[in-house]
Amino acid sequence: MIRRDLDDVDFIRANLMGPSSIIMFEELSENLPLQKGMRVLDLGCGTGLTSIYLAQKFGITVFAVDLWISATENYRRFREFGLESQIIPIHADACHLPFAEQYFDAVISVDAYQYFGANEQYLDDHLAPLVKEGGKLAIAMPGIKMEFDGVIPVELQPFLSLSEVDNQWHTCDWWRKLWQQSPNIYVESVREMRCFSKAWYEWLQCNNDYARANNALLNADDGKYMNLISLIATKK
Repeated sequence: MIRRDLDDVDFIRANLMGPSSIIMFEELSENLPLQKGMRVLDLGCGTGLTSIYLAQKFGITVFAVDLWISATENYRRFREFGLESQIIPIHADACHLPFAEQYFDAVISVDAYQYFGANEQYLDDHLAPLVKEGGKLAIAMPGIKMEFDGVIPVELQPFLSLSEVDNQWHTCDWWRKLWQQSPNIYVESVREMRCFSKAWYEWLQCNNDYARANNALLNADDGKYMNLISLIATKK
């Protein structure tokens, strides 16, 4: 079997599910003390691109969890990279994670956390307990520069529903306040990411209907409202 690598642009674009998860994680990882031998949860891993990056670059054991992509499909991809012994694919719901408490050195989630974590319960009930004391929680996801407060800007109304925005799209300040409520973590940073244009550009080069729809959204936004957000915290 000829092993793949992450320099294969066609492979990457065929497996993206939104703004480039690899580009987003490259920036996110700049502030993470990742080391060989760590055990890391990649939550909402999608097609496993970030899991592959973690295993290849850092020599980490990765538990790659996703609800929308089957474990079998991801396992086949991991085998193509020769990483089947380093990455464990798991099909699971983010609210029903089958792991022991304090099992992971770190949890990362790229372009997924907004779908299940934008509430007061998720972090403390489902995620923080899985991380060791001193371990890291690191999130990267789409966000907005200002809260819409129940009124979507006219330019974005053809693309976003109010319920979608209320449940998923928020500002750095909104996420900071949410995470600072937790007694189980210390929030290190919440910031707008530099890689917005680059990450979205890679996604918009993909030949699928979702990317084409997002192209119209990005054109309508024209840099006014959307951003990418990173959150990093330490488990107490």
